[in-house]
Amino acid sequence: QVQLLESGGGLVQTGGSLRLSCAASGRTFSSYAMGWFRQAPGKEREFVAAISWSGISTMSADSVKGRFTISRDNVKNTVYLQMNSLKPEDTAVYYCAASKLAVPTAISTRYDYWGQGTQVTVSS
Repeated sequence: QVQLLESGGGLVQTGGSLRLSCAASGRTFSSYAMGWFRQAPGKEREFVAAISWSGISTMSADSVKGRFTISRDNVKNTVYLQMNSLKPEDTAVYYCAASKLAVPTAISTRYDYWGQGTQVTVSS
């Protein structure tokens, strides 16, 4: 069982930066791939970025490439999402998720555990 707790969300102006953190409980964190998803009001949840268990492999959505970076620290049991050059369309609740597959995937149904989410609001 893995429990996930996101933090770091907030209100930021267009062009600003935020770093989201997702702290995981459980001794097997390092064996899971981790992902970030987001859901804006009235829209479906969408993939943002994912990272393999080792941190060597990453993938991200085209909409955030070059602006968002996913990373992890397996000693601290934490995954991060560094978000730069934020735009109003990045406004959403951001969720982290853990997948037993250990390889990064954009498919939400392949994630086994989810956090409660953290709100990110980008003002224009």
